[in-house]
Amino acid sequence: MRKTTEHSRRQFLRRAGAALIVSVTPLAGHAANRPAIVAVRIWPSADYTRVTLEHDAPLKFNHFTVENPDRLVVDIEGVEFNSVLESIAGKIAENDPHIKLLRAGRFKPGVVRLVMELKTRVAPQVFSLAPVGEYGHRLVLDVYPETPADPLMALLEGRQEVVEPLKIDPELADKAPAKPVEAPRPGKPTVDRMLTIMLDPGHGGEDPGAVGKRGTYEKNVTLAIARRLKARIDAEPNMRAVLTRDGDFFVPLHVRVQKARRIQADLFLSIHADAWIKPDARGSSVFVLSEKGASSTQARLLAQKENDADLIGGVNLAKTKDVFLARTLIDLSQTATINDSLKLGKYLLGEIGSINHLHKTSVEQAGFAVLKAPDIPSALIETAFISNPEEELRLKDDAYQAQMAEALLRGIRQFFLKHPPGPKARLAQLG
Repeated sequence: MRKTTEHSRRQFLRRAGAALIVSVTPLAGHAANRPAIVAVRIWPSADYTRVTLEHDAPLKFNHFTVENPDRLVVDIEGVEFNSVLESIAGKIAENDPHIKLLRAGRFKPGVVRLVMELKTRVAPQVFSLAPVGEYGHRLVLDVYPETPADPLMALLEGRQEVVEPLKIDPELADKAPAKPVEAPRPGKPTVDRMLTIMLDPGHGGEDPGAVGKRGTYEKNVTLAIARRLKARIDAEPNMRAVLTRDGDFFVPLHVRVQKARRIQADLFLSIHADAWIKPDARGSSVFVLSEKGASSTQARLLAQKENDADLIGGVNLAKTKDVFLARTLIDLSQTATINDSLKLGKYLLGEIGSINHLHKTSVEQAGFAVLKAPDIPSALIETAFISNPEEELRLKDDAYQAQMAEALLRGIRQFFLKHPPGPKARLAQLG
């Protein structure tokens, strides 16, 4: 009787154990299949701060804001709290313009809560991105100030000195169109010429652009050249330059155009470094917008690559409207703008040719999204091939960057001397 009882007990335990394993195994498998946060990247800037959480599978989330103090709360469903999330607090820089603190923790089973304590009132954008390139799924938290700075007012406050007119080279005097000079009226503001150039360093933030064999990022090269060019333009008494980005952060293509129009720019120059599948491709190029098809296969492929920057950098499509695409190509002013852009491109190309081999000796055209301002002459400059090992070294070299900046400045001068812009660029000063 005792043996029978013991035998029955063992059988019961075995059955119970088997049942426990059956009931636990699916749960363990479910946990293993949950999305995992694999990386956190933070890109602070004066314009906005971006927080990107990369994960290995789609996930659900919701967000809301809380006042006193101002906070952004994001609940992420179906993820486990891991070491990547645990380290998120240490990624916020003390000088971040918008975020004071960021912490993550388990809110309830299967839900991780992010709490972002803010330095100012913000208008957040929280959205997801599908995998692209080297990136997996991404949850993006863009923290924009509720009241953004006025770039035009900043310009007016930053350049109060007297504006001097352009000094025309005697050799160009006969080629420059004559302009009537109106004498200032007593008691009325005198109007002096001030030219504004928007400089657009390509790529940035999550979008590195092309990468050279030695690990050089296009986004770093373009910013370095743009900063050098800005310094030279600002040194001119009649010019000032503004950067679409002055740091390592992503700017959507349509926002770059909007910034140029907001400050009523006279020119828009987008600075890039080219890349090709063959390492022997070399030289500099200049491109402008095309109303129709591309001028070459290379121009078409390059435009596709540059337009894909929004996919890589990440744009909230629900908040994006290409207001220029719908009207630009049917706007009569666009034709004149493209013609001016072609003239600008020729001057730039001529000056660049004095410091580097030209990949194409004529200005090319294609449907670059970043060149679609309907009323601003715009050009995209490929400063050299970063995919060419020799030119990659040149792009990193201070001397070459300085030469490129000087060449671009000379091209800008030539364009303005022969094709002065209209009255929109004039600033009134009390005389």
